[in-house]
Amino acid sequence: MSERIVMRTGEALVAGGPPGTAAEPEIVIGELDGPVGTALATLTGDQVQGHSRVFAILNTDIQVRPVTLMVSKVTVKGKMAARYTNILMGTVQAAIANGVLDAVRAGDIPKEKANDLGIIVSVWLNPSVASDDNLDHQILFDIHRKATAQAIHKAMTNTPDIDWLLENQDKITHKYFQMGLDGKI
Repeated sequence: MSERIVMRTGEALVAGGPPGTAAEPEIVIGELDGPVGTALATLTGDQVQGHSRVFAILNTDIQVRPVTLMVSKVTVKGKMAARYTNILMGTVQAAIANGVLDAVRAGDIPKEKANDLGIIVSVWLNPSVASDDNLDHQILFDIHRKATAQAIHKAMTNTPDIDWLLENQDKITHKYFQMGLDGKI
């Protein structure tokens, strides 16, 4: 049996598609009998208006393993809320489910731990998708699937490691900080 996975974290940013299709998941993964399991159960039972929490599923009644809870980072109100929610709970939900299975297939998540681990995915979906009449759902799906698998890989491999971070700290400037310095925001 694999070593105990108490809690790991990871994130990824995958862009490159049409406007609004970038994905930036942040994930927490760990044993269901530890802090991640407690958080997963608490989040599932503590729904908040505008931030639905749902399991990642392949289809309406096919939940993936490890159990994966999606939590939206965005609150969308008004006439576009229903369309946004349908995209989040359709295309993106299926993409995340497939990304989790990709991570198991790649060996990032030990297959023998599939029933013992839980994943919480904090999902960012650009609100502009709700008003995009030409939204390419396949591109959106592919980007969110890839980002989910990458975030899990980073969590399970502790990437980037502390040595890399210390070595590169002064070489990296946060994108939006730099935009502020350049007077673009």
